[in-house]
Amino acid sequence: MRDRLFAWQRPLLKTELAALGATAPDGPLLGVRVADEAEKHAVIAERPECCLTTPHFDGYPAVLVQLDVVPLGVLDELVTDSRRARAGPKLLKAFDEGR
Repeated sequence: MRDRLFAWQRPLLKTELAALGATAPDGPLLGVRVADEAEKHAVIAERPECCLTTPHFDGYPAVLVQLDVVPLGVLDELVTDSRRARAGPKLLKAFDEGR
């Protein structure tokens, strides 16, 4: 079975804090997998008030979500899309049938 991690809470690393400087958020963050790099950049462009990336995530399909400012509907959408992108066929079918 391959890795199915789709969301995780994490602090910013020291190197990320240095890279972001004064723009570094100080609240809790949730890492959320996205389908690919194109989606990552689209999510950040659409939701710059609550979604970001750091050099640590260069080449990795994930965004960081600021939990203290993200609207709940946006968070629900991000986590649901992430789960769907990471689910295997059986789980995806069960998820779709349950909605």
